[in-house]
Amino acid sequence: MLGVSSTGPAPSPTFAKLGVAHEICTALAERGIVNTFAIQELTLPIALDGSDIIGQARTGMGKTLGFGVPLIDRVFDSADVAELDGTPRALVITPTRELAVQVSADLTQAAKHTPVRVTTVYGGRPYEEQIATLSDGVDVVVGTPGRILDLYQKHALQLDQVAILVLDEADEMLDLGFLPAIEKILQALTHKHQTMLFSATMPGPIITMARSFLHKPIHIRAETETESQTHATTKQVVLQAHRMDKVAIMVRALQAHGRGRTIIFTRTKRSAAETAQDLAQAGFTVGAVHGNLNQDAREKSLTAFRNGTIDILVATDVAARGIDIDDVTHVINFQTPEDPMTYVHRIGRTGRAGNTGVAITLVGYDELHKWQSINSELGLATPEPPRWFSTSPELFTALNIPPDAQDSVGPAKRVFGGFSSTERLRGHKGATTRPSRKANS
Repeated sequence: MLGVSSTGPAPSPTFAKLGVAHEICTALAERGIVNTFAIQELTLPIALDGSDIIGQARTGMGKTLGFGVPLIDRVFDSADVAELDGTPRALVITPTRELAVQVSADLTQAAKHTPVRVTTVYGGRPYEEQIATLSDGVDVVVGTPGRILDLYQKHALQLDQVAILVLDEADEMLDLGFLPAIEKILQALTHKHQTMLFSATMPGPIITMARSFLHKPIHIRAETETESQTHATTKQVVLQAHRMDKVAIMVRALQAHGRGRTIIFTRTKRSAAETAQDLAQAGFTVGAVHGNLNQDAREKSLTAFRNGTIDILVATDVAARGIDIDDVTHVINFQTPEDPMTYVHRIGRTGRAGNTGVAITLVGYDELHKWQSINSELGLATPEPPRWFSTSPELFTALNIPPDAQDSVGPAKRVFGGFSSTERLRGHKGATTRPSRKANS
């Protein structure tokens, strides 16, 4: 494999300067996107040429447009891609439904002034509507491995004309156990095609897959080997917090000066539901995204978060992998992440695209060993976080919280798409009694 690395600050050329079609540049400019990020600058010339690529960059570095722009460009107007006839010319595989929706939206925007049609397929939706869309004709399919494989095996999805294949967040697909399904899809692509594999990390099975299915891939890294895995634009505040005081700390942190869109990560679906209720009780506009919600409810919450209807989203890790928003100002780890990479992915949701951000991690007293493992692996130099409470002056100073911050900001509200925080869940169809917080740390 050939290696390409950026070494230090580099100029930021425009998409137009790198040879991207005028129609695509116009569509990107309408979103205020003119200049490239590092991964895009490195990827575009190689991808537009049709070469196989392994792209490696941290969360929030612009990977989606790194593969999405050349994909649309080549499907739209490349001599080695067959004329559009309603059968897919490109296939993008993502690990989660939410990420599939986000990637599809970005590609649709980039293709706005071209005839390229993009569709999304994933589980949790009726087969019939997706089969009907495919039958009507599409040029780019974005989807999750299981549903893509099912539609292919049902002969509803044609893969024999796919000229470009993208595997997005490959390491996440490994973690979620999707590699067998992906290998079956890859085995169906027996004809010559371009493959682009993007991943934040490169574990052994991903490297093995790359060697098996990619042809002389060029390995692109958007940072140096020794660069920190966390964004320099993100201020990291880590503290030990008593489990009974975590909600009160969050309530005050959410009143910090400059606080905008905020994502709060929890370890479990139950914790996500409870935390969202607690914050709604304190008067915040909040939604939740977790596995106990149906797909419609999750999509409504994500859409509301993106368009500003709600400015706080409580999410589990898997559900949050489709959130690709550049102006998240704060991320809060309500519980210590399970491992270093989860920590990196979580806090990578802020400090993106040149913006600054704040990442707050609440380490329960029984989670200290877990935090110390993360601290050691990432070299964060905070092995023994300070013990602060919701009333600690140090907390107010570190997070720029106004001195008059209260334990609520107004009347109790409904969790977006859910019950009012003052309503009892018992008696509502499909609801369960609120579980005790005692189990949470």
